[in-house]
Amino acid sequence: MATDIDNDDWRLTAELEVSDNGRELHKLMAHLRGSDGADVIGEVEAAVPHDAVITHDGKLLFAYAADEATITAARAAIESVLAREQTVANVRISRWDHGLDRWLQTDPPLGPEQAAAEEAKEHEEEATETRTMVASSGKLVRGEFEQTMREAAEGLDLECAIIEHPHLLKTQVAFTVTGSKRKVDEFARDLEAVGWAYVRTERAVMTSPL
Repeated sequence: MATDIDNDDWRLTAELEVSDNGRELHKLMAHLRGSDGADVIGEVEAAVPHDAVITHDGKLLFAYAADEATITAARAAIESVLAREQTVANVRISRWDHGLDRWLQTDPPLGPEQAAAEEAKEHEEEATETRTMVASSGKLVRGEFEQTMREAAEGLDLECAIIEHPHLLKTQVAFTVTGSKRKVDEFARDLEAVGWAYVRTERAVMTSPL
């Protein structure tokens, strides 16, 4: 089986059709997980191609694969097992768009309203914007922190200007980035994660024994 879902470009989503009755959903999921003696998930995993990955969350069953042929074979196996168990599911196939960084539904095709909404969303995400974000950095790691974020901006094809505001023990750094909203959002997430990582690093350095 594949071990890295991030490398799989195709996804099947099977939404199990159950009523709003929580007891019915609990019973169904117990059956799928094998806690009532059955093991539907295990049967699905055994039936699908070896290079497909099966996961489930609540009433959602997922399959991931690297190519369309494998996800198609996985779909046939999943639908066969669910049909035998008399479990109805709404199945959708999506492909990961590396340019847009999100799943795009391919089957069934989007209806006119869904397609229009998807197009509007894409247009909004690709619109150019400029945003300024402020982060704090200790003086010991400031240079490395700024270089890391410069490289992150370059990797996202963003224009990036850095302004420093020195204080006694730390420096506030303002990153002004320009590019598509989608990539600016990604930069903002990276900035938060990297900023906390460097904060922890400097704290460790400051508190370590000489």
